[in-house]
Amino acid sequence: MKIISYNVNGIRSAISKGWLSWLQATAADVVCLQEIKAHPENIPQEITLLEEMGYRYQYWYPAQKKGYSGVAILSRLQPEAVEFGCGHEQYDFEGRMVRVDFADVSVMSVYIPSGSSGEERQNIKFEFLDFFMEYATQLRWKYPKLIISGDYNICHRAIDIHNPKSNANSSGFLPEEREWMENFISSGFIDTFRHFNREPHNYTWWSFRANSRAKNLGWRIDYHLVTKELETSLKRATILPEAKHSDHCPILLEL
Repeated sequence: MKIISYNVNGIRSAISKGWLSWLQATAADVVCLQEIKAHPENIPQEITLLEEMGYRYQYWYPAQKKGYSGVAILSRLQPEAVEFGCGHEQYDFEGRMVRVDFADVSVMSVYIPSGSSGEERQNIKFEFLDFFMEYATQLRWKYPKLIISGDYNICHRAIDIHNPKSNANSSGFLPEEREWMENFISSGFIDTFRHFNREPHNYTWWSFRANSRAKNLGWRIDYHLVTKELETSLKRATILPEAKHSDHCPILLEL
């Protein structure tokens, strides 16, 4: 199984930059999207094209607020079950997660809130992190072979950010966020990229400012985290920075 996760920062914007052709070339089995910022009725022709490309099973979970947030999963394989949202009114209103369950593995697309716009959103982010820790813990008992893919909006360690000293007080690299990430992974997950790659300067998001992407001044905030029950199934995990349809780039996991 080949799984891609991609924060597209607006599915319509990504499509205008050749995302569909790129996706077809990847031949991914399952595609987790974040920040779709659209409803399916906004892109009817593209949905038909995706079906023709083999993604017959499409699960869109947009935010109720137009042009904001939202997640989706596209699959060539038919899942046994689909779960939209998490049962929390605010997070479901913002379209934060969707999950598909196959016979031998479950895959979730998650978009953890950003706290970069100010103290209020940072507090909302901390509340979400507390909720998600408990939610994922319970989910793991029911679905021991679980993959949680998406934009976590957190750099785990100093190796995951281009300038850890100057960003020590930046949302996404706060001590409390990094501690949460450490605790979350330690609770029974594997950071699949670091499972295969210990090298620095590997990022998944770059600011639009100061020519950051060309200079590779980035942050690694997108992850495929899998439960330890899947460790023996891991084949490859990599970042695909050459794909430029968003301020993020996609990440790939092969089982």
